[in-house]
Amino acid sequence: MIKLPLKRLDPSVAVPTYARDGDAGLDLRAAHDATLEPGGRGLVGTGLAVAIPAGFAGLVLPRSGLALTHGVTVLNAPGLVDAGYRGELKVLLVNHGEKAVTVRRGERVAQLVIQHVERAEPAFHGSQEGCVSRSVGDVEA
Repeated sequence: MIKLPLKRLDPSVAVPTYARDGDAGLDLRAAHDATLEPGGRGLVGTGLAVAIPAGFAGLVLPRSGLALTHGVTVLNAPGLVDAGYRGELKVLLVNHGEKAVTVRRGERVAQLVIQHVERAEPAFHGSQEGCVSRSVGDVEA
């Protein structure tokens, strides 16, 4: 388990928690009310900032219950939070439903999964520099 330093930008917001033992995602809650019209989208703040350690990334994922019940999901799922980002965590939600939906302050709107990541060093193979027409399957390690 890694430590995830966080800062409450709004002192009254709840600290993210796991709903159950063994869950992969920390629940993120809305720091303010937001109404999403059918087909509309909105950026919902969490009132939190995190300091994800180097070698890790945060993935902002939808909550299945919100999607099933209201048709609301994370538009750019998964949203990526890089280790160097120190601003407020915000969730880009979209309403695919047929009715307006209001997410209320304190309501769970997404999940944050912290994942170990490797950095890649792009490298050309042989004489293929500049060639983008070959499929990845043809490239030899």
